[in-house]
Amino acid sequence: MENEMKLTIPSHSSNESFARIAVAGFFAQLDPTIDEIADIKTAVSEAVTNAIVHGYGDKIGLIHIRAQIHTDNKVVIRIRDTGCGIADIEQAMEPMYTTCKNGERSGLGFSVMQTFMDKVKVNSTQGKGTTVVLTKKLKSRNHD
Repeated sequence: MENEMKLTIPSHSSNESFARIAVAGFFAQLDPTIDEIADIKTAVSEAVTNAIVHGYGDKIGLIHIRAQIHTDNKVVIRIRDTGCGIADIEQAMEPMYTTCKNGERSGLGFSVMQTFMDKVKVNSTQGKGTTVVLTKKLKSRNHD
């Protein structure tokens, strides 16, 4: 690992945009393309929103974000909550699956993350929380 940042925020919906911008700002040191930074921001936004909406629901808890830069421009982002956890991760990762009963959510969060990142790993224990690990290798940009 070459560099790392850690951020802990309350699960207020207003903090989703802050988390997305903070992570993007940290990775700016790699001089990513506009598309790469947009991909990272979108995936982080989805993971943080999942923690807020599904992890904590009506309660306020903490969301822990750890962003790392590894060799060869590989970035790893861990987004962890200590909320309710996911009963069936495989089912939760299916497109269009949602636990929201009011129809406000489309159930595409994990699909979106998988589209924009190279790898998405989810670990969860009911009653203890969920960790989403997002990995992406950024293109190397030469500056002559």
